[in-house]
Amino acid sequence: MADVSGDTVLIIGSGGREHAIAWKLAQSPAVAKVYVAPGNGGTSHISAKVENVAISGNDFGALIRFAREHSVALVVPGPEQPLVDGITDACKKVGLPCFGPSAKAAHMEGSKAFSKEFMVRHGIPTARHQNFTTFDQAKAYVESVDFDVVIKASGLAAGKGVLIPQSKQEALAALHAVMIDREFGSAGDEVVIEEFLTGQEISVLAFSDGYTVVQCPPAQDHKRVYDGDQGPNTGGMGCYAPAPVATPTLLSTIQKTVLQPTIDGMRRDGYPFVGMLFTGLMLTPDGPKVLEYNVRFGDPETEVVLPLMAPECDLYQVFTACVEGRLDSVRLSFTDHYAATVVLASGGYPGSYTKGKPITFGTLGPHTTVFHAGTQTAADGTTVTSGGRVLTITGVGEMLPLALDRAYAGVDVVQFDGAFCRRDIGFRALAHLAQQQNTTAGLTYADAGVSIDAGNQLVERIKAVVKRTQRPGTDSDIGGFGGLFDLKATQYQDPVLVSATDGVGTKLKLAHAMNIHHTVGVDLVAMQVNDIIVQGAEPLFFLDYYACGHLQVDAAESFITGVANGCLQAGCALIGGETAEMPGMYATGDYDVAGFAVGAVERSLILPKLDTISAGDVLLGLPSSGIHSNGFSLVRKIVDHQGLSWQSPCPFATPTPGQSLGEALLEPTRIYVRALLPVVQHGLIKGMAHITGGGFIDNVPRVLPSGLGADIDAAAWPLLPVFQWLKRAGQVTGVEMARTFNCGIGMVLIVDPAQVTVVSDLLKAHGEPNIYHIGQVVARDATKASVEVLNMDTCWV
Repeated sequence: MADVSGDTVLIIGSGGREHAIAWKLAQSPAVAKVYVAPGNGGTSHISAKVENVAISGNDFGALIRFAREHSVALVVPGPEQPLVDGITDACKKVGLPCFGPSAKAAHMEGSKAFSKEFMVRHGIPTARHQNFTTFDQAKAYVESVDFDVVIKASGLAAGKGVLIPQSKQEALAALHAVMIDREFGSAGDEVVIEEFLTGQEISVLAFSDGYTVVQCPPAQDHKRVYDGDQGPNTGGMGCYAPAPVATPTLLSTIQKTVLQPTIDGMRRDGYPFVGMLFTGLMLTPDGPKVLEYNVRFGDPETEVVLPLMAPECDLYQVFTACVEGRLDSVRLSFTDHYAATVVLASGGYPGSYTKGKPITFGTLGPHTTVFHAGTQTAADGTTVTSGGRVLTITGVGEMLPLALDRAYAGVDVVQFDGAFCRRDIGFRALAHLAQQQNTTAGLTYADAGVSIDAGNQLVERIKAVVKRTQRPGTDSDIGGFGGLFDLKATQYQDPVLVSATDGVGTKLKLAHAMNIHHTVGVDLVAMQVNDIIVQGAEPLFFLDYYACGHLQVDAAESFITGVANGCLQAGCALIGGETAEMPGMYATGDYDVAGFAVGAVERSLILPKLDTISAGDVLLGLPSSGIHSNGFSLVRKIVDHQGLSWQSPCPFATPTPGQSLGEALLEPTRIYVRALLPVVQHGLIKGMAHITGGGFIDNVPRVLPSGLGADIDAAAWPLLPVFQWLKRAGQVTGVEMARTFNCGIGMVLIVDPAQVTVVSDLLKAHGEPNIYHIGQVVARDATKASVEVLNMDTCWV
């Protein structure tokens, strides 16, 4: 066995494929260090285990010296060129294990003419073809055949050397481009002209130790640059796995007629294959036929295959087993999920494009991963573009649509100038699945875009977190027709019920953009329970309403987990809710929410006590956590005006260093119930105002009797950094700040001057450390209560 005591691996390459391999190897408990030569702007950030090495993949001498100096236990070449050039043979000469075929075996990819001759010799199904080294002979052949053809440069052409003409005239032009114009350089010294095959194309990656060959889930790549398979070929614009068209029966046929005969044939011919055999196949009416062989991991196929590898499957152990000829001794298994990846490319690709564009990254969901391909780290530490295919964003899910949704949700939070992608990845699979469903059953609700199964799955996922909110009066068991609450269990003697309903507002747009959903769940609860406590009532139970275009279970689960956490903070029970999937109303990925809460208060303790409020009463302010849930339309305007994105570094100080602007602004609304309830129940408060939409100007007067107003001193509390920045960046006046935002005070209490110390001590005893004396009630001549905020111009700067 190889000596794995060093547990050090050297990966050669700089693309998305190498990033995915390093990402998977870093998860192995047997691996202590992964070097990537030269790597890219993302590989060195995978984990502390992974480090880039500034060595070219073509410099075999430097690579081998580095490997020996750092006790590398395994070399893993990513691209085809080092393999064709003999990196495995160079490693073998110095005793370095290398996961990859010899130069002779790699010729299966290095020369399409060579591989075609191999297939004919060993009876492996493929298209009719001829190989040519002169233009005139090739031209004569094209003119003589009565079938459509494909023109292939025999040598390596970075995945772009296959031309599919639509007519004989186009075929001759393609032949001229390859052999005369040298569009692919020396790769076109020899061409393969083969029969054009019809059907769906799949890619099968398979591990081999020279004897045993084990398939990975079949994948389907999208080579054309534009939607609908339009435009020129690329290295791949997206991929998904497993391809539903590849049934278990079909894969068994491929194993028997293609993969095992290929491995056996190469061994018999004297160049046994060790490494990853990538076989491109066309599923024709006559059965699967080989289009081409590759002798390494595919790109972007690797980015969907490796995320599907079962957690208990160790890629490092699989690699070493292949190298040591004992693949049948390790467990190689995959989950039953789907993975989909979308390539985010530079504007102009696959033609010329500009490099060095800064990239900003938003927050990804838990089942979405960004693999870097054409990126590098600039001198200032930022990540910039350095290639045509810049990033591949992979989503994993129980169903293919869910995996695609997660991949595209990831695409939507990554930005760089000129970025583009295909928006139809997986369209063949979705059509195949729909057709398959239509042939076995009538139309279903799912065909209309509504998944009952996804809804049921969501209920099962959230049951445990909802159960945690149980309190006297309810068992918080969701899934029934309605929520029950036993008011007698609360021990109220003469209760009055208080209800509130609200949403989160345009803060949801930020949650959508950042793919962060749990904080707005807390916001939704806070908006109701803070409105209930200001009337002296204890929040008892809560219900939520979640409406979306397509139910993304992860996002909904995250949101409802936030709702449950908000209920726990407020001491109320989450007893039910409604999830409405309405594809005709909302776009995929969008959702809206509303909440409804009910509380109870003894009749004698209902607030405000208007007949007791008088001039001279003190206004106490409890601090907010930030913007809470109001004013985000103005916030978005200011952010746009500053030329910032939500992924930009936060321009103001936050408790969490390194936060993005979007993360900082999603700080959830404070819930004041637990600190305020004991004070209210002691009858120590005359009135309270929850500072929401309308700020101080509109909210404080709501709890004052006519003839009285309030003077609030802006100097009485520190203006939070977020409000300082908003005021400065938007040149917002003090009056506009005071009527739009809470400006750092989320709750205002009206207290008798004689009770201020008692109230403050009681609040502190129940977890409210900061209480500000912000103003007082004053007499006003006007019949309508009003508020003046003093010292804004001197303090809010």
